[in-house]
Amino acid sequence: MSVNVQRRVVSPSNDEYVGRAWQLKERIRREDGVLRQRRRFFENAYERSTVYLYLDRGTDRLIGFAAVRRDGYILFLAVSTDYRGQGFGKRLVARVAEDYGSVTCHARTTNEEALNFYKRLGFEVKRRIDSYYEDGGDAYYLQLGEEDGIRERLANLLGR
Repeated sequence: MSVNVQRRVVSPSNDEYVGRAWQLKERIRREDGVLRQRRRFFENAYERSTVYLYLDRGTDRLIGFAAVRRDGYILFLAVSTDYRGQGFGKRLVARVAEDYGSVTCHARTTNEEALNFYKRLGFEVKRRIDSYYEDGGDAYYLQLGEEDGIRERLANLLGR
């Protein structure tokens, strides 16, 4: 499917697209059984983050987004199931990597799809954290690159 994509960056304290991001995250949660958070927690985190978004110009649908803290930690990464397999998740991570010397995140130890995605991009498991999630689930803390290797990893992500 060919998609005419609009890229947007939303600065911290701007709640533009927060409702659409919540709806996408909740749709993914229902379909995949992941990413469960309370709405107010999500909104607060979103509003404190820089948010990278991809929108479908033809339908004005939110394709995906990455909400990132100022230290390069990805709080939320979500791509609509309708657009998966087209490289949007990889491009979101690459876009984040352009702005930060190191990109980090957590992933549930049981979420094989997410773990495989991050590992394919070059993330490394730095440590396991037992009972990280509110429901008692365990997480891995993952990191992409260090200051000296992020440019090479970014080039690899984008196939350059």
